[in-house]
Amino acid sequence: MLLTSIKVLMQHGTQYIRHLDRVKLCDEFRGRPVLRSAGLTAAAGAELCRLCPTGAISFGPGLTLDMGKCLFCGECAVRFPEQVRFTNDYRLASPTREGLDVTEGQAAGEWNFDYSAVRPEIGRMFRRSLHLREVSAGGDNSCEMELGAAGNVNFDMGRYGIEFTASPRHADGVVVTGPVTANMARELESTWQAVLEPKVLIAVGGDAISGGLFADSPAVNREFFEVHKPDLYVPGNPAHPMTFITGVLALIGHRTGTPAAAEDRGTGE
Repeated sequence: MLLTSIKVLMQHGTQYIRHLDRVKLCDEFRGRPVLRSAGLTAAAGAELCRLCPTGAISFGPGLTLDMGKCLFCGECAVRFPEQVRFTNDYRLASPTREGLDVTEGQAAGEWNFDYSAVRPEIGRMFRRSLHLREVSAGGDNSCEMELGAAGNVNFDMGRYGIEFTASPRHADGVVVTGPVTANMARELESTWQAVLEPKVLIAVGGDAISGGLFADSPAVNREFFEVHKPDLYVPGNPAHPMTFITGVLALIGHRTGTPAAAEDRGTGE
């Protein structure tokens, strides 16, 4: 256990991340993909699309990867390394569902967060303080653990006034993880209604955004997201704490730096 801790510290540097806007994750982390279809035949393109268990990849013309469906398993990059490459860029969140589509030609390190799509009252009301109620709507506890890590001593998102609260009555918004099972649909709606206006809705992880592997399951009820549009989509399977933090900071009006200029190294688990 001690040797493992020493190894982690040697790989990532200091445990405490001093500057959350200048974090560089380890190279093993699978973040924003880079796509190219050069040399890809129609048959090979069809095979590439079939590899994805959630149908996140489409081909023709060009390649497109939907990060809202992506499991970040990396199988596509293993089988087609010339066409798909995952970078360690964790800045993946988007205020629009369309913003999660990575298309061919997008450069590595390019984060097109559409600030114009954010409701103006969000930055005006919550720039200095944002309290969120997290609802695990049938999640597997992976995203839930990462959200917990976002507030620990390593990442400490509380320095920006972003905190989780136990009661929706004390919250400014709701964070949803999990595909929304039928057993949780009513409870999720009740929690959302208990939060006073103005409020924000954040979907974290592929399961919450698209249903993930469970999208077609009869045990899943996605009606909540048919009625309520999220203000922020945070992809990942699970979503990394830095993906969540940078996304929320952008949502409330903070402009973050680029990982390329990083001084601190965060964990890549």
